[in-house]
Amino acid sequence: MKLLLAYSVRNVWVRGSTTALTIGGLALVSLILLAVLMLGNGLNRALIESGSPDNVLLLRKGATTEIASGIYRDQAHVVRSLAGIAQTSGRKPLAIPELVVLISLTKNGADTPANVVVRGTQPEAFMLRPQVRLIAGRAWQQGTTEVVIGEQIAKRFLLGGIGSHLRVGKREWHVVGIAEAQGTAFESEIWGDVDQLMASYGRDSYSSLTLRLPAPSAFQPIEDAIGSDTRLLLQVKRERDYYREKSVTMATFIRLLGFTFTLIFAFGAILGGTMTMYGAVASRTREIGMLRALGFLPRQILAVFLVESLMLGALASLLAIGGGTALQFVTLSTMNFSTFSELAFRLTLTPVSVLITMGFTLGISMVGGIPPAIWAARLPVTAALHTPGR
Repeated sequence: MKLLLAYSVRNVWVRGSTTALTIGGLALVSLILLAVLMLGNGLNRALIESGSPDNVLLLRKGATTEIASGIYRDQAHVVRSLAGIAQTSGRKPLAIPELVVLISLTKNGADTPANVVVRGTQPEAFMLRPQVRLIAGRAWQQGTTEVVIGEQIAKRFLLGGIGSHLRVGKREWHVVGIAEAQGTAFESEIWGDVDQLMASYGRDSYSSLTLRLPAPSAFQPIEDAIGSDTRLLLQVKRERDYYREKSVTMATFIRLLGFTFTLIFAFGAILGGTMTMYGAVASRTREIGMLRALGFLPRQILAVFLVESLMLGALASLLAIGGGTALQFVTLSTMNFSTFSELAFRLTLTPVSVLITMGFTLGISMVGGIPPAIWAARLPVTAALHTPGR
């Protein structure tokens, strides 16, 4: 069997141009699949990872998004007085009411504007969401019209960065800091003082309230306490569950669209691989006859051609994974269907997506290699030996 394997490897090397074209086609199809998986991973990271398992999000009953929600000041005061909420070092409850609005900004190099999320919050928001950290400048001062912009906002809308000005509501706001958030949705937001933002829009209610639990297991007591208080009429969600719900529609749409194109291209790759292997069998008919004459069994001939096909698939998958590694440096933007705002995210490569891509590539190379392998195994010895050499 070692002789057969060596023979197969040598033939893959000898047929360099044909092998390269086959590997290139398989790699391209596999890279398309991997890119689709990376898109889904990036969206999940941007949205689901925005939520913390220790955080609880409160919305008005019936509201599906923060923008469509409303929480009055007295309701926020009642919630902040509840037991079972984590506290800051100053013994204050880590429960922050926030106002979420949309503004229109023109993207750099584009003529059409896009919606951007502005979140009115408090400085403790950096404690509530530790994945958000300043990478330049400073945080805004309470009581001022200063803002911190996400890294993606700085790259896509405000190239001037710190020192830039933008109009939000009825006021001009001054950019004093830039924050990154480990690729989550907060990199596509603008943060500022909640009271100043409410005054700018003439609002007397918040959009939502986010609180930190001492431990994830403390969720049920808080939910029961809020649900039993008739003054509140609020729905209680784990923050991560809220963002997971927001990601389902987008991720499903992108994956379905991508998988459809992948299947179309995969069919072409299977045909190309099959024709390549048929050509390999046809050009080596006398060699196959000699192997049979030397005593090799049909199943061994079948196995060696399948191994050859799998080798092509393995090389193609490695090439596709290399391309996927390079795609990790690509950042895309889309519309968040739940808020109709700009959402930037990075293509994300994970071990699961790598394994799926490898399995897919080996699978289509196997499917394409089976028919010619069976043909090679069934060639009559005498007919193969009398075939003119090539």
